[in-house]
Amino acid sequence: MPAQNKDDGGWKKFLWNSEKKEFLGRTGSSWSKIFLFYLVFYGFLAGIFIGTIQILLLTLSDYKPTWQDRVAPPGLTHYPRSDKAELIINPEDDDTYRTYTKAMKDFLVSYDIENQGDQMKFEACGDQPGEYKNRGDLESDMGVRKACQFSRSLLGPCSGIEDRNFGFSDGKPCLIIKLNRIVNFRPKPPTSNESIPEEAWHKVQPNVIPLHCTNKKEEDAGKLGEVKYYGISEGFPLQYYPYYGKRLHFHYLQPLVAVQFVNITLNTEIRVECKVFGQNIYYSDKDRYQGRFDVKIGVMTKSS
Repeated sequence: MPAQNKDDGGWKKFLWNSEKKEFLGRTGSSWSKIFLFYLVFYGFLAGIFIGTIQILLLTLSDYKPTWQDRVAPPGLTHYPRSDKAELIINPEDDDTYRTYTKAMKDFLVSYDIENQGDQMKFEACGDQPGEYKNRGDLESDMGVRKACQFSRSLLGPCSGIEDRNFGFSDGKPCLIIKLNRIVNFRPKPPTSNESIPEEAWHKVQPNVIPLHCTNKKEEDAGKLGEVKYYGISEGFPLQYYPYYGKRLHFHYLQPLVAVQFVNITLNTEIRVECKVFGQNIYYSDKDRYQGRFDVKIGVMTKSS
């Protein structure tokens, strides 16, 4: 008798056995049961996952962060900005500062007083420091909150209203400084002069977070010249806080401080450091913008 095929059809028969009506070793009924089992199994897992996410979402507020115990103090930032944290300009060459002045103009558009005339969105909060503006709890049914007006005219010669070059063309560059937004954060003014440089002691007053800029390196002492501050009491007044978030405070305007270096030493690069001072404002070596920043400024009148 001829030898029987040991493979009994080999892989072809395993792929489809016409005698037993099996595909890959299983009948249609067997495949149906397996498909049904995994459909129920993975459907159950998906249900658990979706249910867990839904329960988690029920614990979250649309307006208030659930946890803020590890939120860092606000960052201090400035306009104009550059990738290398340096502003090196030549007053006689507008190509060296054109991008800076454009960025400042674009940023200040929302601070045009004519854009703050809607009384349903804005209110006048005065041009003197005041106490926190309490507009109710974040989760109250008060809806969208009004924002304090802040006119760019408060920034004086750094407002860009009269001098469209913000002092750059005269060798007297301006910086526009702001505190970054943190929902429901209330900055607290310093109560003493202990952590503040002596030349800034006069800035400590109620209802304002003081700002001070100076040379960062000791060898640059005296090179920075006079620094002028424009805004409300040379700092950030408390009536602009707290911030209620994008949903409730869509038109919120941060208070600004403009700093102008009116007689900076020419043809010298100076590292300038600006700081804000407050009871709940701290600094970190890991974050150069937490409560402070430094920028290299140079006004060059000759090629080097």
